Amino acid sequence: MSNTVAIHPALKERLNSGIPPRLDEDGNQVRAILMYSGGLDSTLAGLLLKLQGIDVIAVNMFTGFCLTDHKRKTGKLRPDGSRYQNEAIVGAAGLEIPVEIVDVREGYLKVLTEPTYGWGSAVNPCIDCRIHMLGHAKRELLEEYGAHFIATGEVLGQRPMTQMKRQMKIIEADTGLEGLVVRPLCQSALWETIPEQKGWVDRDQLLHITGRGRKAQIQLAKDLGVLDYPQPAGGCCFLTDGNYGKRLRDTIDHKNGAELTFEDVLVLKLGRQFRLPDGNKLVVGRNKADNDMLKAYWTLGHFLEVRGHSGPLSLYVGDRESSDFALGCRITARYSDCPAHEEVPVKEMHQEEVLAEHMTLPLPRDEENAWKIQ
Repeated sequence: MSNTVAIHPALKERLNSGIPPRLDEDGNQVRAILMYSGGLDSTLAGLLLKLQGIDVIAVNMFTGFCLTDHKRKTGKLRPDGSRYQNEAIVGAAGLEIPVEIVDVREGYLKVLTEPTYGWGSAVNPCIDCRIHMLGHAKRELLEEYGAHFIATGEVLGQRPMTQMKRQMKIIEADTGLEGLVVRPLCQSALWETIPEQKGWVDRDQLLHITGRGRKAQIQLAKDLGVLDYPQPAGGCCFLTDGNYGKRLRDTIDHKNGAELTFEDVLVLKLGRQFRLPDGNKLVVGRNKADNDMLKAYWTLGHFLEVRGHSGPLSLYVGDRESSDFALGCRITARYSDCPAHEEVPVKEMHQEEVLAEHMTLPLPRDEENAWKIQ
């Protein structure tokens, strides 16, 4: 299995020429908005609809918290040595369906920090996130594309926070989409939807897959002629990561009621993070990719970097008059390749401008762990 989607030539020919279009009661082409990740489940959902003659428009919602997207931007390689890609784009290309990347960050901070239905085991507001995305699709995309309904690759019982009947009902009710969400992989195990009632979708061709296993989907892919697809796996969202959760909770605790920005929460994905004794923050890049990405967060504070030695770029966030600032310089020097017992100049910068240099003795190894946010 790879990080793209490939289908058998016979299936491609069938999709392109052998299926009559499904029409609504007014003689118009039935069209669906597919919530598409590029993974196996949403790929199969799209195929099942296309095999019914339904026109499928794929949309991939961008929140800024996709783990695969972060790995792609940092240049990290997959275990097989290939590069990470935007799976929705390459997957839609393999299926030959149009795809739109939709930025849904507006309003997402409230979803993240004040979820109506709470967090999961980390800081994952999964129900509220689903409501946010589907609500955006309803408000902005259904009319724009002239679509009749929304489809997803959800499987009943696969994810306990969002893919149980009760939660599905809540999500539909809170978005005003009651009866307008079709889940082709498991719909026959659920209630009848409006598209089924109106004949836009044939319920007899919808499936009854349930549970957390993937054997049924893998067999279905084989039966349909899907030759290659991303390895089915979870953990694609930073918000489900326990370490990221600790960092976000720490940030919320130390904002003292001040409003969070996207910079505040996105920078938590990078480097080593420290909450210093007086409450100020230090982010230390782990590698060149971290250092390069940290430069985008200059609005949060000042950069620290050892002059004349290889090492990290650090971002100091907080009061420069605090003793934490000198400690931040010492931690930055500790992670450089400078001599452990020799004072070195640490540059203080705002963007690329050097404001000052501070002669600094590196902190002894491991002493910084007392302030590290795990």
